[in-house]
Amino acid sequence: MSSSLGLPALPAGAALPAEVRAAGPAAQQEYRTALAFERVLIGQLTKAMQATVPGADGADGAGGTGSAATQSYRDMLPATMADSLIAGGGIGLASDLVRALRTEGP
Repeated sequence: MSSSLGLPALPAGAALPAEVRAAGPAAQQEYRTALAFERVLIGQLTKAMQATVPGADGADGAGGTGSAATQSYRDMLPATMADSLIAGGGIGLASDLVRALRTEGP
């Protein structure tokens, strides 16, 4: 997804830090891109954690399989968790990534 300006869209409730907003469109694009990467990483980590939970493969613990609705909710969990973390400010990876790219730039 992207905004009307061609920048990566932020999840609902997420806001750019004041220093990023004040730095202009180029800084906003860098930060949004780094935040999108952070979101993907959080989603992948959540999927990996979810795979370690007994019953995550659809088993309901009683020897049967989970319903289609249960499986649908399990499939949505990683993206929803990633969006929630990003909306709450993320885990700090985006800020660190932007800072590292600026100090090691060409």
